[in-house]
Amino acid sequence: MDETAEIEWRVTPGLTPYPDALGEMEARAQAIREGLAGELVWLLEHPPLYTSGTSSDPAELFNPEGFPVFEAGRGGRHTYHGPGQRVVYVLLDLDARGRDVRRFVHSLERWVIEALGDLGIEAHSAPDRIGIWVRRAGTEAKVGAIGVRVRRWVTMHGFSVNLCPELSHFSGIVPCGIAHLPVTSLDEMGVSDGQERFDLALRRRLGGFLFSLEGGTREA
Repeated sequence: MDETAEIEWRVTPGLTPYPDALGEMEARAQAIREGLAGELVWLLEHPPLYTSGTSSDPAELFNPEGFPVFEAGRGGRHTYHGPGQRVVYVLLDLDARGRDVRRFVHSLERWVIEALGDLGIEAHSAPDRIGIWVRRAGTEAKVGAIGVRVRRWVTMHGFSVNLCPELSHFSGIVPCGIAHLPVTSLDEMGVSDGQERFDLALRRRLGGFLFSLEGGTREA
């Protein structure tokens, strides 16, 4: 049986206001826990904004553009969301998938890395910092952020990948608290038509991601 068929795969066009997305996530997570709704992978974009995680430092928020700032309730520090960035919210029932939050986060990282590999982007994770990284201009640069929340063993939030956002908007924060490494995008790396291809790669790799949550070795 194809386990991915039991998960709703939702792609929302346009720009979704952050409070609307947060409210939808919270309602859906509760419904999943109560057995009233299935699991969800939700792909969308937001208008320009900053979010603050549970470890955020106010000194790392500058916000010269005056973008709205939202308390996200997820782990991590400050992040930017905006047009040209693919945001993926992952709502899964870890009570049925092993109750291993660390494995869930690492599996998210590998899922994104493998999907980017399908686009010819060689990305990697780092043992001392959360996120998705590439080697660029003699250093490492961040192309994707990960921030999750788990409530009653249902996951919320997920990850974002910079396809073609306005990178100058990241200067309004210290992205994820890491000041000494830059942020990059697929567009900056020469992949200008990344959204549809990235979405398709994520969908194709979904089964392997789910399998890895159970400790399995994923297929190439």
